[in-house]
Amino acid sequence: MRAWIVKTPGPIHTNPLQLVEKETPNPGPGQLLVKVLACGVCRTDLHLAEGDLNPKYPGIIPGHEVIGTVIALAPDVTDFRISDRVGIAWLQGTCGSCRFCRSGSENLCNSPVFTGWDNDGGFAEYAVVNQNYAYKIPEGIPTEKAAPLLCSGIIGYRALLRAQLNKDAVLGIYGFGASAHLAMQVALHQGARVHVITRSEKARQQALRLGASSAIDLTESLSEPLSSAIIFAPSGELVPLALKALDRGGTLAIAGIYLSDIPRLNYEKYLFLEKTITSVTANTRSDGKQFLDLAVQMGIDVATVPYPFEQANQALSDLAKHRYEGAAVLMME
Repeated sequence: MRAWIVKTPGPIHTNPLQLVEKETPNPGPGQLLVKVLACGVCRTDLHLAEGDLNPKYPGIIPGHEVIGTVIALAPDVTDFRISDRVGIAWLQGTCGSCRFCRSGSENLCNSPVFTGWDNDGGFAEYAVVNQNYAYKIPEGIPTEKAAPLLCSGIIGYRALLRAQLNKDAVLGIYGFGASAHLAMQVALHQGARVHVITRSEKARQQALRLGASSAIDLTESLSEPLSSAIIFAPSGELVPLALKALDRGGTLAIAGIYLSDIPRLNYEKYLFLEKTITSVTANTRSDGKQFLDLAVQMGIDVATVPYPFEQANQALSDLAKHRYEGAAVLMME
């Protein structure tokens, strides 16, 4: 099979991904073999390619927003059938026995396995996944639109949960890319007012089209205090800005797996009055199922930019340089 591997991590202009031929995997016990139809391109893939995240082993295949068709099953698989359309997300394995797994917080598992980091991902023609970590993709969502839901959507949903939105929430979103434009729609669906803060004029226009109360540049002031905020951009310099905009008792969730260093914070200015900072690590499978059901129910609007499979390096380069709005998706056909 054809697959993109991280040959030598480095700046994206060096084309760190290499297209190679690899043996098609066979499904092991409890696994599905999936023919990949589409795979979303996530900022985590960019961090992996550039070396911000160290690959767990040489030649890893990135990609964790995978939509495909089941073409082979292990004999003990009971939950799926040949030709089912399935999704493979970031979380692909947990131990099931540590205190976090036992308490329902499997995203904090002591021994997690992640798609495209620990195991090969979806920048390939075929991929395998354990049936317990595969998602049945609801009817009515086109394959291209479904792919970003498997990470950008689910993590955005998890970030909303961590941001402690209440009934009358005023939410600030910092950075407006693939995950943010989906999370904002869920927040609006739940009754929040949303303000978007981003450098990109195109992103601000998109946010307003999707229903944001305002969309401003980093140099502009918000019209009201925020009860919650989420930082999607991987910039630690945004943390003081977001904390300052929070009302007393507000919560700031940081949604990225990677963040540049946070500047020194003055306690009284940024953290006093019971403000909270929380990170978002990964989602639970329950989060994923809830979000996919909600996405169908609310008719979520997924902005995608398709790329031929052969243009994986170009898709990552365009992501790094903010050349498109929404989510890039590698299409196999």
